[in-house]
Amino acid sequence: MRNALMLLRLRNSVMAITAACGLLPLAAAGADSAASYPSRPVRLIIANTTGTSVDTLSRVMASKLGEELGQQIVMDNRGGAGGTIGAEIAAHALPDGHTLLISSTGMQVIAPQIYRQLAYHPTHDFAPISLFAITQNIMVINPGLPFRSVKDIVASAKADPGRLRMANAGSGFQSHLAGVLFAHMAGIDVLHVPYKGGASLIAVMSNESQFTIAPGPAVMAHVRGGRLRALATGGDKRSPVTPELPTIAESGVPGYVSTGWSGLMAPKKTPRTILDKIHGALARTVNDPATKKLMEAQGGEPLTGTGAEFLKLINEEYQRFGQAIKLANLKVE
Repeated sequence: MRNALMLLRLRNSVMAITAACGLLPLAAAGADSAASYPSRPVRLIIANTTGTSVDTLSRVMASKLGEELGQQIVMDNRGGAGGTIGAEIAAHALPDGHTLLISSTGMQVIAPQIYRQLAYHPTHDFAPISLFAITQNIMVINPGLPFRSVKDIVASAKADPGRLRMANAGSGFQSHLAGVLFAHMAGIDVLHVPYKGGASLIAVMSNESQFTIAPGPAVMAHVRGGRLRALATGGDKRSPVTPELPTIAESGVPGYVSTGWSGLMAPKKTPRTILDKIHGALARTVNDPATKKLMEAQGGEPLTGTGAEFLKLINEEYQRFGQAIKLANLKVE
């Protein structure tokens, strides 16, 4: 009996040592992959067309990120279908850190609620790394109009329902949903006019439409050039980029919040050691004074956080934009 017990203990010890030794190569492989990463240029998928606010901020960020990682960042714009094309490519890429995705409101929050079938799950198929910018939606008007505040817009719309035209970049776009939510919460009747992308801003400049609520990076150059006048921002507090502008909420529409954001994601199952290395490089990038200045000049608010914080924001935004999608009566495609 005693010998049998000794043999059992010996066998258990051998099994434990064997298991530990089996784990050592895996741990070493993980450390080696992080140490050698990146071993070639990193492909950065942007699920937006060139020239959009997300694309502009991503290019500013990527320039410095490539320096921090010690490899070239190859920009790959895959716009269309609400960002789902680019997101699908990223979701099914090899999870080795050499393919990353610029995550944004459109492909992560809006498209999953208006497209019936997606070849990816908006959160389960990705590893969130961090936000790198918040973009305020800004209410802008034709500078020749007499309105000086959001309250002026609301008063005019209530005095003459349906007369004011509110431009947007197209059905289901951020400017469309921001406008629908604003009209609902302000209790006004305005004519929502869809355009194709940036044509909505041209319409406001020419007074074909009187106002819109659009992403800051898309409108700031026009505001600085005097072609548009900014009245308020859509954040829950004033933007450090435009501290002189009140929020729409403090301008007479309590509780109104509508913002955009850009973040960095990797395919699910990307090793944690690699994700951590990317996160560190991104944090240094966003905190670089020159990069911060460039992003702010484009209307972005640079910031970073944890992957968990990023995921929490996505879930909150999903609910907020879901309300606007229902109000807009958008049909699932």
